[in-house]
Amino acid sequence: MKFRFLLSALLLGPCVARAAADLPALWAERAKCAVAVEYVTVTETERQPTISMGTVIDANGTIIMQSGSIDPRAATWQLQEFKVYLPGDATGTPAEYLGQDAFTGWHFVRASEQVRARLVPVTAFAAKGPVPVPTLSEFVWGVGLRNKDEDFAPYLMQSYVALIQSLPQRTAISQQEVASPGLPVFNRDGALVGLAAASFGQSYLQFGRGPRPQPIVLINVEESSAFMLAEEMLPYLGRIPKNISGRPLAWLGAYGLEPIDREVAKFLKLGAQSGAVVSEVLEGSPAEKAGLKDRDIILALDGQPLPQLKPDRVIVTYIEREVDRRAPGDTLTLSVLRGADRVELKAVLGEEPKILREAERKYYDRIGFTAREFVYGDAIDRHVKIAETTGVVAHFVKPSSPAGVAGLRPDDWIKEIDGAEVKTFASATAKLAEIDKDLVRSEFVLLVSRGGETAVLRVKLK
Repeated sequence: MKFRFLLSALLLGPCVARAAADLPALWAERAKCAVAVEYVTVTETERQPTISMGTVIDANGTIIMQSGSIDPRAATWQLQEFKVYLPGDATGTPAEYLGQDAFTGWHFVRASEQVRARLVPVTAFAAKGPVPVPTLSEFVWGVGLRNKDEDFAPYLMQSYVALIQSLPQRTAISQQEVASPGLPVFNRDGALVGLAAASFGQSYLQFGRGPRPQPIVLINVEESSAFMLAEEMLPYLGRIPKNISGRPLAWLGAYGLEPIDREVAKFLKLGAQSGAVVSEVLEGSPAEKAGLKDRDIILALDGQPLPQLKPDRVIVTYIEREVDRRAPGDTLTLSVLRGADRVELKAVLGEEPKILREAERKYYDRIGFTAREFVYGDAIDRHVKIAETTGVVAHFVKPSSPAGVAGLRPDDWIKEIDGAEVKTFASATAKLAEIDKDLVRSEFVLLVSRGGETAVLRVKLK
């Protein structure tokens, strides 16, 4: 790290020297808003520790972490033993997980009172007037934290802005890594200019014995060259979840959105207008009730034309975020193109159906798998009507267990147990519990659906 800093200074000359003149003092103070967060995911067979970086946002010790910090398949009750580590301190203090905000994607954690006095909110370094927006070639710097075995020692990174783009949040990409993912980025004067995003990969060509080089992507998961601008971050720091599940969650029900093809847009005489094609309108959704139809092209939300974003696929994320920023009960006006006609639809957003991390689960050690409740998302993935669904889903299958040896796989849809149709999660778990406790039973049969095909699995318990 020191070598890279010295090399940059030599290559870029006195400009870097001037920029770095008082960085040590600025960095030492701003490093106090950076922390490491450790937690344990308790699975069926093990305890998996995970460490992510986080930024302190208020005097109550509230911390935000990037969306990828926690596995979306993990149930909230599996997330345990949260601890917060200060830079350079090997001793963690207990913390509380508050949940995830659907709009920002941030996970929120709250540090215990005993450590809050040693933390400084990142808002203390926000500009008093207009939020500064970095320009191309502007000098920026940020905070990085080493690994746990190095006591999360803080270190300084610095770079120059190379590109600013809407993804759909306004995001800057610097010439080299500028901060650890989830930690703040500052300008020359020490004012907050952004929050480091998940690390970006760099493409390379790998030469081997074959006739053609193959492209590969190298990703540094500990450092990032991309950061979301402060103007996109600061207004939403108050979106602290009301409960650990993150509800209420707004829901529209327009599924499989795709950006409109440029050639199609020209044919439809839309010019440079952005649009998103609706692949499917979900059963019983607010979109269906509002009259949205498959193959409708969404052109505007609440009277505002969809922005022109590059790459084109970013427009899908933009629409999803516009739904997530609202609440159930809000009305969202959709301007759509249907054939040659433009139609205005008013959708009253609903509460999103139960999602994967909320689904009930039960592990059967003797059989060797976890049965999970069938939720709305499972019906979408399998293209079945929610009113007609029965059964449970295999969430986890223990290797070399009776279920694993029989060929059961994660995400298999279990529709029958020993010839009896499984109508509810309760009936399935009752039947499986009976089998799991019966030490005399030597085998049983599962009827499962996988990829649209049906299979009968003979599970031998002895």
